[in-house]
Amino acid sequence: MVNFKFIMKLGDLELISVSDGTFLLDGGAMFGVVPKALWEKKATADEKNRITLGLNSLILKKGKTVIILETGLGEIPNKKFQEIYSLRRDKTLLDRIKENDFDLEDINYVINTHLHFDHCGWNTISKEGSLKPSFPKAKYIIQKKEWESALNPDERSSASYMKEKLLPLQEWGNLELIDGDFELEEGIKIMHIPGHTRGHQCVLIESRGKKLFFPGDLIPTSAHFPLPYIMAYDLFPLETLENKKRILQTAEKEDWIFALYHDPEHIFGKVEKFEGKWKFVPLEVRNEI
Repeated sequence: MVNFKFIMKLGDLELISVSDGTFLLDGGAMFGVVPKALWEKKATADEKNRITLGLNSLILKKGKTVIILETGLGEIPNKKFQEIYSLRRDKTLLDRIKENDFDLEDINYVINTHLHFDHCGWNTISKEGSLKPSFPKAKYIIQKKEWESALNPDERSSASYMKEKLLPLQEWGNLELIDGDFELEEGIKIMHIPGHTRGHQCVLIESRGKKLFFPGDLIPTSAHFPLPYIMAYDLFPLETLENKKRILQTAEKEDWIFALYHDPEHIFGKVEKFEGKWKFVPLEVRNEI
């Protein structure tokens, strides 16, 4: 279980992995058309066919700027939710941020790859009977298409969004909607890469010639590097496939590092091709990459 932190340097940038724990999700849904006889070699399922997923947020510190990528699963809304997803954690993401000597007011930007509840749970927090932004001074960077989908989901997607937890971002003036690729700061590029959702985005970080890619749910775990391993949750799986091909080819060529949000064991690694198939190679955690 990835419940601890990794701190490392990428050129001039400091990266800190902080966990909101793990939860369980249906294994068949996580691997789509891939049969269980294949995917269970990579992920062990429980008696309800659920596999363990991590919630591995990433803090990025660049000079005085502090950015957090994804905000975990958040507060547990009710007993039924806990029974379904079996969230396991001894400390919350907010606790772990504070353990790293950051106040919640220190966060300048929050980047959500998309707005499914397990990626933006701590965007808001219950205070004095209402929901408020957890990071009061941060701008929350979200694709306009994703925001519109979250507030007006179709029947297939409605269970994945909790729009009541998102609206306070707009009400308190913390929301910043973007449309397409966007350079937040030099070396920090947000890339609109649809497939999982129409407004899904990834983050490419570069410093001193080194690159780290945060794929969100384009490639959720180390088991999802082979091309056919695409989630049934993806609304546009053929777009996922084409974007995944393009990203993996570039990543291998340019020696990118990956930071995986949902893997329960590995966070950082690289990609290589073995016998015609892409595979994830975990990186030994060091102070500097």
